Amino acid sequence: MYTVYGFYKFKKIRSLKKYQLLFQKEISNNNIKGTIILSSEGINGTIAGRIDNINKIIKILKRQFQFKDFDSKNLSKSRFQPFHKGKIKIKNEVVPLGFKINSKNKRLNKYITGTSWNKLISKKETVVVDARKPFEYDVGTFKNAINPKIKNFRDFPKFLKKINKTKPVAMFCTGGIRCEKASIFLKRKGFKNVFQLKGGILNYLNKTEKKNSLWKGECFVFDNRVSLKHKLKQGTYSVCSGCRMTFSIKDKKSYKYEEGVSCPRCYDTLSNSQKIRFRMRQNQINLAKKGGRKHKFQKEF
Repeated sequence: MYTVYGFYKFKKIRSLKKYQLLFQKEISNNNIKGTIILSSEGINGTIAGRIDNINKIIKILKRQFQFKDFDSKNLSKSRFQPFHKGKIKIKNEVVPLGFKINSKNKRLNKYITGTSWNKLISKKETVVVDARKPFEYDVGTFKNAINPKIKNFRDFPKFLKKINKTKPVAMFCTGGIRCEKASIFLKRKGFKNVFQLKGGILNYLNKTEKKNSLWKGECFVFDNRVSLKHKLKQGTYSVCSGCRMTFSIKDKKSYKYEEGVSCPRCYDTLSNSQKIRFRMRQNQINLAKKGGRKHKFQKEF
């Protein structure tokens, strides 16, 4: 069993290249896979490995950057290693929105959890904003939530400007980090009642009993598990090898679904040559499975 650990911490960091080399070595030595983003404003990552090795990396992160705990974290389990590689990336911002967070403006954010979150988003006057991308929203979301339908988070402010400043705004995302910045952006624009789901969807699903939950569907995650359900159990969605978009168990019943080739979303847009190429690839994967090997193009588990 593998442990999957997601986290972020807003903290001023210098010497990014030095830390990139250090942590690339550490995750390699400890057989950790996933991605850690380093920025001058902080760190953000999701990594997977054996629990003792995960704990080693966490201790090193806290020691090197001199903090006691992350701003947010989530822990789940996977029967398989859900990442193919271990990467340490340097970026200008941990989440691209055109400005950087500091300890002063972050303290202004209002966090809300559990029953209080349910009460807030159940009010008619509350604008419930799903800060994720459309394909994430399609897999699952909260009741009454609206989605900005943007391809890049940097375009999020264009949507936020359309929201009525007099209404309370409740925002959420997968782990909480995208809402950290979006909340600050709205406050800068004069919004008074902006709230964010503490720890994001993953912590809500983990701590909220299904019978008390207002979540509809599953939660998309950026690894080979594809989606998670309540208590962070692996979901039922898969990723199409033709278009790299998610599809459900129901979609598999469509004549437009072909394993490793197409799903109802892309069947009509793929050319015959693409379908032939994808069938050849899937045939190679099937042959590798029969021989007890894992093919390099095998994405789903």
